[in-house]
Amino acid sequence: MTDNINPTLIWLRRDLRLRDHLPLTKAVESGAPIIPVYILDRTSPEIEKPGAASLWWLHHSLSALQKAYREKGIKLILRRGPAVEVLGELCKETEAGALFFQRSILPGEEALEQNIADFCERNEIDFRRFRGETLYDPGEIRTGSDTPYKVFTPFWKSCLEEPEPGEPLPIPRTIPAAKNDPESDKLEDWELLPKRPNWAKSFENLWQPGKEGAGEEGAGEVGARRSLARFLNSHVSDYKKMRDYPAVDGTSRLSPHLHYGEISIRDCWHQTKAEHVADKGAEAFLRELGWREFCYHLLHHWPEMEEQPFRPEYAAYPWAKNKAQLEAWQKGKTGFPIIDAAMRQLWQTGWMHNRLRMLVGSFLVKNLMIHWHEGRDWFWDTLVDADIANNSAGWQWIAGSGADAAPYFRIFNPVTQSERFDKEGEFIRRYVPELKDLPAKHIHAPYDAPKEILEKAGVRLGKTYPKPIVDLKTTRQAALDGYEKVKANKDD
Repeated sequence: MTDNINPTLIWLRRDLRLRDHLPLTKAVESGAPIIPVYILDRTSPEIEKPGAASLWWLHHSLSALQKAYREKGIKLILRRGPAVEVLGELCKETEAGALFFQRSILPGEEALEQNIADFCERNEIDFRRFRGETLYDPGEIRTGSDTPYKVFTPFWKSCLEEPEPGEPLPIPRTIPAAKNDPESDKLEDWELLPKRPNWAKSFENLWQPGKEGAGEEGAGEVGARRSLARFLNSHVSDYKKMRDYPAVDGTSRLSPHLHYGEISIRDCWHQTKAEHVADKGAEAFLRELGWREFCYHLLHHWPEMEEQPFRPEYAAYPWAKNKAQLEAWQKGKTGFPIIDAAMRQLWQTGWMHNRLRMLVGSFLVKNLMIHWHEGRDWFWDTLVDADIANNSAGWQWIAGSGADAAPYFRIFNPVTQSERFDKEGEFIRRYVPELKDLPAKHIHAPYDAPKEILEKAGVRLGKTYPKPIVDLKTTRQAALDGYEKVKANKDD
């Protein structure tokens, strides 16, 4: 029935799913054969370039999506190259009558989409782009004076006054297949997975990509839905209280799934509200989805935020350059156990607990006084959920230079934070095993432990575990002095 109808191309980016996929649903409704395509674009300056850990996740996500489409009788086409050129070639190869995709709100990609729209117009190809990356259109949430919000609380209040996000769309029961599929790359040929050495092997202890059954969920739409179900069934009611404790499985770990669009943000929203009405934990979780929304809102209106301080006066902050201290931070060898445990968790799993992201960030920019760009770049390369909006806004929040940022004088003390949120040292023992035999009283600051306690635990500072690379009190004051300079320059 569809043999004489020109096919519709579905261009996939950060929407690697079948459920609640508006371009796919609309294309199926048109009756045209469907050709889904993912393009690995490592050359176009407008396209984000995922870091190494994120590429690991992308491989497994695309593998899962291939399987999902195959079960529907559809072949997912993989191509490499500049997106505009590849889409142009595919349109000509397939004699496509339409090109549908989900609109991006990332910096630069709007111009890219316009180039594609111009190509489609010149070649009389139906061109349609649809919302889906956020709950609300960033251009529609504005203050009473018709300006973008700069503070989260009134922004989120305004969002909640909007009509409820639409219900998620089901997976189409049938998807019309094209008579002849174009050639596709083999996913393995893209070499997204590390080899010699396979530094991501330990990631599988947390994510278990491609594995069925019980346990932690891996990449892909099925894994995303399992992760959400696990969270809603077991953890959401305690989320507000337990989300700050890194040794506890108290968070959703949906961030990589949301980044690659393996589950839609409104699917998360509606399932949470449907199953946990008036639940304080669910309310706190939805508020965290609101923070993601706010980050995208900020990046949409201030695309320079990725590189430049949101508050211009912070460009004058006296950042330090210390390669040795930066490497100690990256490798989890600072001499502060909670910092080191967090950084090793990142290296071993491609993920880090949210409170620890704030803690290690504060230590980098305020105790080491190293530019937040260094932290942003390290997170970008090592996080499976690396996201431009969240990464940029998060680091600027920590540095005090962002919108709705942490006050400049808020400098997390890693010892007191560790004592409060990992009281027995369970998380530290998991990722810093050389300290596992220290009693809880001393595990947070082994440099203050009596000599006999260290000897009994087999800890030799400077040998088996590093001495602190900085003095917390001295560096805290240095950071405050730096912020005073920023204030003085602003006042001048």
